[in-house]
Amino acid sequence: MSKVEPGMEAMLDAYLFESETLLEQLDEILLRTEAAGVFTDEDINEIFRIMHTVKGSSAMMGFESLQKLSHKGEDMFFLIRENTNLPDTAFVYDLVFRMSDLFKAEIVLIQSDDEYIPTDFSEILTELEHGADMLSGKAPAAASQPAKASAPAKPAGGKKAGSDQATIRILFEHGIEMENLRAFLLLNKIREETDVADFFPADVEKDPETAHYIAEHGFTITFKADDKDNVLKTIESALNIESYEFIESDDSDDSTVEEEIIESAPVEPEAVIEIAPKPAPVESAPAPNNVAAVNEKVNAAHGGKQSIISVNLAKLDQLHDIVGEIITTESMVISNPELEGLQLESFHKAARELRKLTDELQDTVMSIRMVPLSGPFSKMNRIVRDMKKALGKDVDLIIEGETTEVDKSIVDNLNDPLMHLVRNCMDHGIEKNVEDRIKNGKSAKAHIKLSAVNASGEVIITVSDDGGGINAEKVLDKAERNGLLMKSRSDYTEREAHNLILLPGFSTNEAVTEYSGRGVGMDVVKQNIEKCGGTIMVESKLGVGTNFIIKIPLTLAIIEGMEIEVGGTIFTIPISMIKQSFKITEDQIIRDTQRGEMIMIRGVCYPIMRLHERFGIYTDVTNFEDGILLLVETENKSVCLFSDKLLGEQQVVVKPFPAYFSRYNIKGGGLSGCTIMGDGSIALIIDVANLIEN
Repeated sequence: MSKVEPGMEAMLDAYLFESETLLEQLDEILLRTEAAGVFTDEDINEIFRIMHTVKGSSAMMGFESLQKLSHKGEDMFFLIRENTNLPDTAFVYDLVFRMSDLFKAEIVLIQSDDEYIPTDFSEILTELEHGADMLSGKAPAAASQPAKASAPAKPAGGKKAGSDQATIRILFEHGIEMENLRAFLLLNKIREETDVADFFPADVEKDPETAHYIAEHGFTITFKADDKDNVLKTIESALNIESYEFIESDDSDDSTVEEEIIESAPVEPEAVIEIAPKPAPVESAPAPNNVAAVNEKVNAAHGGKQSIISVNLAKLDQLHDIVGEIITTESMVISNPELEGLQLESFHKAARELRKLTDELQDTVMSIRMVPLSGPFSKMNRIVRDMKKALGKDVDLIIEGETTEVDKSIVDNLNDPLMHLVRNCMDHGIEKNVEDRIKNGKSAKAHIKLSAVNASGEVIITVSDDGGGINAEKVLDKAERNGLLMKSRSDYTEREAHNLILLPGFSTNEAVTEYSGRGVGMDVVKQNIEKCGGTIMVESKLGVGTNFIIKIPLTLAIIEGMEIEVGGTIFTIPISMIKQSFKITEDQIIRDTQRGEMIMIRGVCYPIMRLHERFGIYTDVTNFEDGILLLVETENKSVCLFSDKLLGEQQVVVKPFPAYFSRYNIKGGGLSGCTIMGDGSIALIIDVANLIEN
């Protein structure tokens, strides 16, 4: 069957994106209020805004099952808002979290299944109805429900009751279609601001015939007169509104109706899809009897606000690829060997201007693709919350550096690895017995820390816990039994033993549980991180805790590199890693029986790595006087690379190796990809971090 009604296909992506964003906000609010043990007025209003929007947009798209699901959740929070004497409501959190999870799963199904069939939500709908009955006192409270958090209190305060009412008629833009559903969405937004006494036509949600009446005569809403300003702001911020008019009764003569038409400024067709976490405070709208002031206010609002659009990532990828080809072509033109020796002052001047523009274009494209890590980081709060209840462990999640930005494609690949690592810390890392922690001098409450920092052109993400740590001997025992050791057991260092847990099929859990024990997870973490050009390393100390350190590039895109030659082979080293290049003589070399060849620079001794030996390349340049050294540094580790000669600085487009190369662990050998040079030849890009590490 078709996913949506004919004519709605273009709106599907916008609906899915907006719904996912709103549900993530719902989860964040629930987590925060569960920890605080109380709902504020702002929390309740925000939840209602989310429920109203999701319900209305689901109805507009024709997803009746999702509309019903969100409607039942909305009913529960209506009772929480309206009732002062509520029974224990701790069960609300688990119920609404389940509803949110089912909604998200349905969104994934809609995205992935061409022959989408709506899910039967009858079971959860029954539970939500029963939950509403318990809140209203029609059913007994579930005493057996575990109360892990304080019950949400009724919000303090509320809207002031007014004796007068106001009626407004709203006209929509001509030819927009589905006026009844647009009126229903607007009605829900106005209900967030005031109590609606009446509206006409009445059955706009289910009767499509009302669209014709609304298109010709408008949609009329009656509400508390005290809340006019808030209603005006809501209408002025809505889409596809052509004009509106207040119909006010004269108190001296009830039979006389005075109509005051207030033309609203033309509303721009916005493509605003991304929802800001907290809307900025809006200045109160002027009184509706001042037409000029209203128009001035609306014009100022539309003229000064920033438009935000949501773009399909595939289009950004295509734009990114085109910019990469432009830079490669630019390099081929400027570095054309036919131009050598020619006096082309005008050409070189134009080439410099072209390089300046391509640099700005590249920076702009990269900035568009950069997003903060707050998205995947905040999702871990939910993982910790659910596992705390399931495992009975008292754990706090600490998040640092969530504003650090990386490429969107990298962020998408981080969700699963972070989830697996946090689950691993909760299940494996944190001790089951609080007495064991206290005995080892730790606090009863355990901590999991998720942090991110920028360092040398890459982002370092650390997932750590203060649990029991990894027992290297037990890891080696299990690896030996499973035939996973690649060398003699005695040859493994403690660090190498810890990193064995990243191998496929490895698990230290003897019994399979809901969260671990199947031997799948940590190898998936490693694969996903390597897919986006990153690496993962395990550090642990028995009885102290474990650190999972992820290093990923800021972007997979374009880098400034230094071209070097080794035996006729061209290599590129990221300039951000190079600290110095210099020539030396043979008598400056220090030879150590343990560490090999070294050189002293400003009082510090650095090891020398001969690249022709490292990569097995034949070259005539083996004497230090004939070549050049480059001092490279990463993560406080430094080495001097010996090459034949420098070819110069070059902006290069990073191309990944073909997938079938992954079996050879090329990245572990010190190469991260390749690039196309100006003359069409291929240069290999050196991964300095792995080169030094291995």
